[in-house]
Amino acid sequence: MKIIVVSFIVISLSSCASIEPWVSPFERNALADPIMTFSRGPADAAYMHHVHQAREGARGAEGGSGGGCGCN
Repeated sequence: MKIIVVSFIVISLSSCASIEPWVSPFERNALADPIMTFSRGPADAAYMHHVHQAREGARGAEGGSGGGCGCN
């Protein structure tokens, strides 16, 4: 029982380490490359997203792009 308590304390104290970014600023350019996108064609992905919204009846449920004033 004592080993479990000590291991729990060690694990909980190790989570207090400072968080540092894993990607350096000069490496972010490679991550923004279009080859890193999930879909091959952004137009195709936008159309399929529209089809999914229409079929599921969930239009606008994934977030909006407006300021809240209704002037999209």
